[in-house]
Formats: sequence, C-alpha cells, structure tokens
Amino acid sequence: MGLWLGKFSLILASQSSARKMLLANAGLEFKAITADIDERGIQAASGLSGPREIALLLAREKAKAVSAHHAGSTVIGADQTLALGDRLFNKPAGRAQALAQLRDLSGHSHELNSAVAIARDGEIIFEDVSVARLTMRQMTEAELSAYLDIAGGAVSTSVGGYQLESLGIHLFERIEGDHFTILGLPLLPLLAFLRRERLVAV
Repeated sequence: MGLWLGKFSLILASQSSARKMLLANAGLEFKAITADIDERGIQAASGLSGPREIALLLAREKAKAVSAHHAGSTVIGADQTLALGDRLFNKPAGRAQALAQLRDLSGHSHELNSAVAIARDGEIIFEDVSVARLTMRQMTEAELSAYLDIAGGAVSTSVGGYQLESLGIHLFERIEGDHFTILGLPLLPLLAFLRRERLVAV
C-alpha cells in the first residue's frame, strides 16, 4: 500500500525543485504541473500590499488554475514573498539586481511568507501561511561579489538572490522559522490537512 490514499492524483502546481524535493522526501507521489498565470498582473490587479496576503492570493490562483483542468485531483499551490519592512522583493533579473537586493538585505532581518493552498475542482479547500524571519550578516562588497561569482545563475531563481539550502547559508547569522517555510512550502500544516481528509496512510 502506498502513502497516498486519494482516489484521484495529487498535483503540485509548480516546477520548483525545492517544493518537489519536499513532497518527494515526504513519500508522496505527485505530478508537477506549472500554473499558467500572470503572477505580477494578478498581484497588481488585486490591490493587495501585504506580503502575507499576496503570497496567499498567488498560492490560491496557482492551485485553482491547475485544478480547473484536472477534475477530482487534489492540487497544491504555493507561493512565497520576501519582505524587508514594507518593501517586497521579487526574483532578481540578473547579477546586478541580485547584488542590489543583497546590499539592501545585508545586516538586516527580513521575513519569508510561505503560503500553501489546496484546490479541488477549481475550489479552495485549504490554505495556510507560515512565516520565517532571517537575519543576514553584514557583508562587504567583496564578500557579496565572491558569493555572486560562486553562486552563478542560481541567484536569479529565488527571491532575494539566495538558496538557503545551498550556498546561501553563508549569508546568514540567525534564522527563526522551520526549514519547510524557508524552502517555500509549509509542509506540516499541509500534511495535517491531508491526514484530516484521510488522503494519506500515515
């Protein structure tokens, strides 16, 4: 008997390698399907400014978009925002933007808001937001340049220009929050919901 007990498949509405790794490591069999939505357009049209609300909105929209084409399936949508005070960060477009973001984050604490939403047949049936607080150490220009040289193109794949699960760990002096939230998927509340719905065997 497998872990997944659902009659229909489990789908992750994302191609994020970190999110796929978390679900796979938890023993869940799933399909990964990219949600074809205009994230920045949806965010702008919503009028929302809070990082928690924006993350949850985009997680919902991803889950609903994929769910609409996969009847009966349980679809997981997820999104993460990075906030330094009132300022929201997006994925840097390249090295120059990554350097600018890291300069701003250096020596300060920022928050990662990770949202998860589950949809079935186009309707949201679960949602949750978890927050992690990360303090980046004060870094010199030479240290930032060395980090960017070694990290290469990976800096453009994550908001803030770092992956904490790899080279990005060198940038930080303090981390408050669970590993799953930092990687962009609040796994513990997600698994608790699946258990309540009797969709997993453990």
